[in-house]
Amino acid sequence: MPERTIDFGKFGARGIKGSDAVARKLDELSGGIVTPVTVKRGLMARLHYLTKTEHSRRAARDAGLTVTDRTLKAWLDERRSPTKANLERIEAAYRQVRRQNVARHLLRRLNADGGTRVEIHPLNQSQVPRPLQRMVEYRTMNVRRWDRIVEAWASGDHQGLDDAWEDTIVDLGSQWGQYEYVTNIGFAA
Repeated sequence: MPERTIDFGKFGARGIKGSDAVARKLDELSGGIVTPVTVKRGLMARLHYLTKTEHSRRAARDAGLTVTDRTLKAWLDERRSPTKANLERIEAAYRQVRRQNVARHLLRRLNADGGTRVEIHPLNQSQVPRPLQRMVEYRTMNVRRWDRIVEAWASGDHQGLDDAWEDTIVDLGSQWGQYEYVTNIGFAA
């Protein structure tokens, strides 16, 4: 059974961790505010989302947005603008709260009808010298249980997501280690 890749890219291969590609796709499926936080409309939409209810305020605090209520009110009333660091905190808190809010719905969609078909696009070896290239092909698989993957994604646990994804791709058989790094992972729910 293959081990984890130790020195990825040493010979010129390009790609990203499969778990990062899964997180990116889950973020895309979760939707949300598209306007950047640096634009007034995007900032106001995020602040309203994070302060609408007491539950969302508590979740925002837990996600790292630890400013006073007075500061939040000044931002909402547009009397003050957040600093660059606070804009980053607002964006991070928004992403975290949004993930927690849609995780249950996404999980239900992904697990429906026996799971979700996943397309795995292999890493890019165009820069690897010919004798060192692996024979890696496009693969598809049906992921039946998304619970650990979505739970780790929703909580922001990168290592947990990586472990859950690797436990899932083991179903590809003895070649699963070739798909630890990929160019893209696609699925729809």
